[in-house]
Amino acid sequence: EARRQRRLLLVVVCVALLLDNMLYMVIVPIIPDYIAAMRGGGGTAGPSAPAGGNGSGGGNRSLLPARYPPASGGNEDVQIGVLFASKAMLQLLVNPLSGTLIDRVGYEAPLLAGLAVMFLSTATFAFAENYATLFAARSLQGLGSAFADTAGIALIADRYAEEPARSRALGTALACISFGSLAAPPFGGVLYEFAGKRVPFLVLACVCLLDGLLLLILAPPGGTGARANMPVGTPIHRLMIDPYIAVVAGALATCNIPLAFLEPTIANWMKDSMGASEWEVGLTWLPAFFPHVLGVYVTVRLAAAYPHLQWFYGALGMAIIGASSCLVPACRNFGQVIIPLCGICFGIALVDTALLPTLAFLVDVRHVSVYGSVYAIADISYSVAYALGPIVAGQIVHTMGFAQLNLGMGLANVLYAPVLLFLKNVCQMKPSHSERNILLEEGPKGLYDTIKMEERKG
Repeated sequence: EARRQRRLLLVVVCVALLLDNMLYMVIVPIIPDYIAAMRGGGGTAGPSAPAGGNGSGGGNRSLLPARYPPASGGNEDVQIGVLFASKAMLQLLVNPLSGTLIDRVGYEAPLLAGLAVMFLSTATFAFAENYATLFAARSLQGLGSAFADTAGIALIADRYAEEPARSRALGTALACISFGSLAAPPFGGVLYEFAGKRVPFLVLACVCLLDGLLLLILAPPGGTGARANMPVGTPIHRLMIDPYIAVVAGALATCNIPLAFLEPTIANWMKDSMGASEWEVGLTWLPAFFPHVLGVYVTVRLAAAYPHLQWFYGALGMAIIGASSCLVPACRNFGQVIIPLCGICFGIALVDTALLPTLAFLVDVRHVSVYGSVYAIADISYSVAYALGPIVAGQIVHTMGFAQLNLGMGLANVLYAPVLLFLKNVCQMKPSHSERNILLEEGPKGLYDTIKMEERKG
């Protein structure tokens, strides 16, 4: 029964991550008419300009560029960039608070609250009629994601405490994120074309509501004693200064910079350098979904066979990302540019799938086995990259050039890969004896332990 419940909870978390990424990406084919209608124009889309990415516990990553109408005002491009970056910006601000709250109240209640906020955000998108409402809905989604994504990933790490089950479960969550990125644009485009702009959001809102109801059935607030047996987690500021966790967080941020910075810039570069057509720009990131899922699968299998080489899988992924990023400016046609983009997404899958379980293991062996704050740190790492992407990347291309941007990102990943050697001996660390381990596994050894055990029983 416990195994069945944790599988269902994994489904709830995967659906939450899928919905979060779909809500971000579903507006890709819809936003042109939104913007055109807001300024009183027609509903036709013009030249392409991609959207920035999305940062979540795991990783929420977009895999398709957005298309926008030509700017009629001087600040429209800025407004669009801020609109897409607002989610990651709010996540960046809220994550320290959400991680601390999750550690104190448990995982299920913040996950339920995050789903409720995401439902409200999706409904707001459905009825938005101006830029201010879109911005509010986008920011509201960031608030919901800060709780739902972090609590969801932390819940997986807590319920799947043993390896390789933990790596498989986290890998499944990452695959759902990628599938959401792939499915959302055609899903939104088709429903928008034949059923109206509100229908895609209303469908997602209904799924979000059903996911929340399933969570209520599986883990009703106050219905179990799980929180009573949950020790006090390590404060997030102490986790941030842990050198091992800092190395992992730096790797997660660095490996996602190429994707976050390419999304806002690659469409215009393809049009200018190779005369890419609209369909080529629209399909640029589609093939990258498959190597991303392949990377997740390969890393899970390798981690099961050789768990002591997690650091190496992450370093290899960063090297692949660096080399692929440097190859992008050398491409001369649509077929060529797909290859390095697939390499980037394959490398990101290696890094994420190897290092997300490593964060949980580091908390187990060096701190207390409560995972809200540590996965809030991971979400902060993603949010840093995806908050800067829609705003900063275009300025870098304008001042330094597209080739220099890619070479810089590639060099950063290649230089950071050897830093993961610092994690080489992590697997040899012995688990720390937290209060929960003493009380539940070893039994009391002294007066303090006996008193604490009696208090628990009481």
